[in-house]
Amino acid sequence: MRLRIFTEPQQGASYDDILAVAQATEALGFDAFFRSDHYLAMGGSGLPGPTDAWTTLAGLARETSRIRLGTLVSSVTYRAPGILAIQVAQVDQMSGGRVELGLGTGWFEKEHLAYGIPFPAKRFGMLEEQLEIVTGLWETPVGGRYSFTGEHYTLVDSPALPKPAQARVPVIVGGGGAKRTPALAARFATEFNLPFPEFADIPGKFAGVRAACAAVGRDPGELHYSVALIAVAGRDESEFVRRASAVGREPAELREHGLAGTAAEVVDRLGALAEAGVDTVYLQIMDLADLDHLDFIAREVAPQLP
Repeated sequence: MRLRIFTEPQQGASYDDILAVAQATEALGFDAFFRSDHYLAMGGSGLPGPTDAWTTLAGLARETSRIRLGTLVSSVTYRAPGILAIQVAQVDQMSGGRVELGLGTGWFEKEHLAYGIPFPAKRFGMLEEQLEIVTGLWETPVGGRYSFTGEHYTLVDSPALPKPAQARVPVIVGGGGAKRTPALAARFATEFNLPFPEFADIPGKFAGVRAACAAVGRDPGELHYSVALIAVAGRDESEFVRRASAVGREPAELREHGLAGTAAEVVDRLGALAEAGVDTVYLQIMDLADLDHLDFIAREVAPQLP
């Protein structure tokens, strides 16, 4: 099972704060560092202000050497698909081929209003076209040209440059939709992600993706199957409760919906997730100043996983 650190810097973090977490992620042996792609805090002051996801990842690409780097997830409302393809390809080159792209429809209307970003009522068609365009640009042979005409975007005779360092940049598609999202994952993704699911729903959601893959003649085993869950753990109950309080969550609620409690509790939950078909877990870490939390998970939880 791959354990990845997933952060929400819009809640209040400078680039230096993010860098410290990313470098700890690498030093402690985690598989990857991911961040959300948001421009407005969901509660609280959000000080010192937002950091742009792909600008951040470009910096981290030069200040780390092993971990994977990506977004969970970028919104189609923020960047035109051609620009997104260029940005991701460049950061992939800067990292030596360690980038992954999570892409979604976006949902937080207030941040769009706050920064003058258009927020169409219907965005799923934008997501489908962006996935086709971004992957199409990367897959176009050097020297070739790429054109696309859709409802939302038109590209004419693009040189489709630059190319990523990787032969195929991993693309993450996720969500709880029953039909359209699994179909997109089957067509474009290398990973399907369930963000903060109810545990009982996971096997059925994954089954829907496998069925969508079969419908288009794709081997469902080609995909990674992942979940994102808040992680709050401690060596004993008092430390767990302290960390829960620091992020404004109730211990009982965290145990019900997240990876929470003592190391043994978290290991048991991860084991159950593996039995449900999960091979990758994004540990949502909300207190970016608590690097001891990462150290605890790396020392007391990770070594007990298969």
